[in-house]
Amino acid sequence: MTPTERAIAMLPPHLRRFTVAQDHAAYTPQDHAVWRHVLRRLTKYLRDHAHPRYLAGLEATGIEVERIPSLDEMNARLSRVGWSAVAVRGFIPPAVFTELQSRRVLAIAADIRTHEHIEYTPAPDIVHESAGHAPFLADPTYAEYLQRAGEVGFRAIASAEDQAVFEAIRNLSIVKEDPAADAEEVALAEARLAAAAASVRYASEAARASRLYWWTAEYGLVGTLDAPMLYGAGLLSSIGEAVHCLTPAVRKLPLSAACADVAYDITRMQPQLFVARDFDQLFEVLEEFAVTLSWRRGGDHGLEEARRARTVNHLALSGGRELSGRVVERIPAPEPLGPGLATAVARLDGPVLVSRGGSAEAKPWPGAVLVAFGRGALPARGAFDVTLSSGLALQGFAVGGGEVVNLRGALAGRPLELPSWALLFVSEDLRSVAGGPADPGAWDRWFGELSSFAEGEGEARARAHKAAALEPGLAALYAEVRRMREAGALDRDRLLAIRAAAARHAGDWLLRTELDELLGEGGEGAPRLESPAC
Repeated sequence: MTPTERAIAMLPPHLRRFTVAQDHAAYTPQDHAVWRHVLRRLTKYLRDHAHPRYLAGLEATGIEVERIPSLDEMNARLSRVGWSAVAVRGFIPPAVFTELQSRRVLAIAADIRTHEHIEYTPAPDIVHESAGHAPFLADPTYAEYLQRAGEVGFRAIASAEDQAVFEAIRNLSIVKEDPAADAEEVALAEARLAAAAASVRYASEAARASRLYWWTAEYGLVGTLDAPMLYGAGLLSSIGEAVHCLTPAVRKLPLSAACADVAYDITRMQPQLFVARDFDQLFEVLEEFAVTLSWRRGGDHGLEEARRARTVNHLALSGGRELSGRVVERIPAPEPLGPGLATAVARLDGPVLVSRGGSAEAKPWPGAVLVAFGRGALPARGAFDVTLSSGLALQGFAVGGGEVVNLRGALAGRPLELPSWALLFVSEDLRSVAGGPADPGAWDRWFGELSSFAEGEGEARARAHKAAALEPGLAALYAEVRRMREAGALDRDRLLAIRAAAARHAGDWLLRTELDELLGEGGEGAPRLESPAC
């Protein structure tokens, strides 16, 4: 097995299915020219403006200026620092990205930007992840921050609207990367994103975690406010942003956990950035944020966060059992039952997965599930009539495995409307309410095929259009220049002839720029782009 195949084989199936083969041989000479142009300009500029560990990290992680990196070569280097990398296709679900990162696996988009988007790409690409994120993995402190940030993002509760926004952003990136997409398609995709954004009811925990990640790992500066250095991957992989971010047009603010309350717009350059004192401060800010999450707080706070999210999350009950499903109701208790908990009954609607220690115990339960909080116990089987410390009285018949029939209940003498058939559990406390199912693998086995995420026709069509957009004659010229460069035998007369032939392809400036460089006549002649649009 290759190093990358080993990295993929170590992933659980529910993550493995999001990976793709890199197919390094499929990159065209033009693709390598795009990579080389971006890296050449970036490394020249970042030598004086990025954190000093960046350039050293490029070499340590097997990333070269001359060609698109091979994930096999990167994995051979990353394994020395306890990380690995896998290829994915464009935007993947946030929960997948963060879970991979929590496992010390870097998801790298296999595609590369076109020369039309050379300064900024509307879609994830290999420049961003490999040249942006990977170099700092060689720094143990920063690598640990990325892992912890991944865990926090993975445990945060996302809302139903977060999913709609993700799907809209993904759709827009596909359309904008499709050379055949017309103005009407782009306008429709932009309108979809605007509608999805307008539907957002509140900033979820996951949205706030993504903001923290954005203002640190993606667009973070480090050092002093007067002379900050770049370390965020979005800055390190964008020629336009790398220069713009250090100008007076961008406000520099001291980093704090309050950055999680600052929204960002991926369609334009950022008006302000946050400056960390050093990499150690990243941990301080992350911990200050993490303690506010339901994952750490549990109790009523977690139940309410899960209820308003309308998504699948999991409750960690006393005794080690976990319930994964949608919280739909919380009935308050007359008196607090403990710190942060004053709930008598919580209801989840099916399907609900019951697990222990992160491992599913059985197939998902299709109906309602109730959690009665307080001290007390139910019989494993048979009739019961119990009153918990919360004042909740329950009667019914226990079938086994938590299943009850003919369920009735009252709280402080008032009858409750409870489902007559349900799973019923008693828990003295609620230690945690975390995002997603407790056993993602089991949930994926049952419901993964129903997931809205799939490599749709639009994504495949965009890649086909990009490949077809490179005219055969122009492709041959790129290939010839690359062969000459790799052989180290440059023929000036032939280069001049190729430049004359390239001039007939008016829409391509990149090859002419590369030829000018080889002929000693410049090479930084990329067209200046206005502020990037996604």
